[in-house]
Amino acid sequence: MTRIHTHTSIDSSQDFWFALKEEAKAVSQREPLLSSYLHACVLSHHNLETSLSFILSNKISDDVMPAIAVSEMFDEAYLLNPSMIDAAMLDAMAIVQRDPAVSTYLPVLIHFKGFQALQVHRLAHYLWQKGRKELALFMQSRNSEVFSVDIHPAAVIGKGVMFDHATGIVIGETAVVEDNVSILQEVTLGGTGNESGDRHPKVRQGVMIGSGAKILGNIEIGRGSRIGAGSVVLNDVPQCTTVVGVPAKVVGITDCDRPCDSMQQNVLANSPPG
Repeated sequence: MTRIHTHTSIDSSQDFWFALKEEAKAVSQREPLLSSYLHACVLSHHNLETSLSFILSNKISDDVMPAIAVSEMFDEAYLLNPSMIDAAMLDAMAIVQRDPAVSTYLPVLIHFKGFQALQVHRLAHYLWQKGRKELALFMQSRNSEVFSVDIHPAAVIGKGVMFDHATGIVIGETAVVEDNVSILQEVTLGGTGNESGDRHPKVRQGVMIGSGAKILGNIEIGRGSRIGAGSVVLNDVPQCTTVVGVPAKVVGITDCDRPCDSMQQNVLANSPPG
C-alpha cells in the first residue's frame, strides 16, 4: 500500500522550507554534535535555494573547482529557472512518500545521494541548454565521481523522481524520464551500440524500474509500467504492464496507475493478463 507522508499541508516551496527548518532545529537539539553542521547546511539560510546550493556545491567541489564557484552556478540556475526548486521539492516529497526507511525531509537533503545526484544533473542540464556544454560535462563527471551516478547533461528528467540507493545508475544522452518515476540502483537507460541520433529509452509517467534493470535502445516504457529487477528490456513496454526477464517479457499487469508509489518489487504479485 502507498504510504502517505505526514506533511499534508505542504503545497509550496515556502511550506517545504519551513518544515525542513523545523526538522533541522529538532535534530540539532537532540544531537548537539550535528548542530554546527545543520546550521551550515540549513539553519543559516533563508530559503531552500541557498540551502541546496550550499549542500550541493560542497559535495561537488574539488581542488580545481572551489565550492564558491559551483555555488554561483547553482544560485544563477535557481534564480533564472525557479522550476528547478519546485522539482527538487517534489523529488524530496516523493522519497518521503515512497521510501519506508525515511519519514522526514532533512535526511533526504543532507544525506541521500540519489536526491543530490538528481539535483546536480538538473544544474548540468540547465548549463547544457544554455550552451555551456563543457561546464555541463564537468558537472556530469563530478556527479559520477562523487555519487556514482552518470547522467548525460542532455537527458531530460521530470519531477517527483526517486533514485533509490542510486549507485550505478546510468542514463544516456537522448533518454527521457517523465514525472513520478522510481529508479533503483544499477539501472541503465542506454543505447544498443554506437549509433547516433535518438537512441535511448523514453520512460513515461508512473513507472518503477527495479534494481539492475538494463533498458536499451530508443524504446518506450509505457505509463504506469513496472520493470522487474535484473531485466534486460529491448522492446517497447505497453502501459500498465509488468515485464521481467532476459530478455524481458510481459508477466502481468500493474496493480495501480503509479507503481512508482507502491514500489512493489514482487513481479509475481499480479496474475498474468487473461
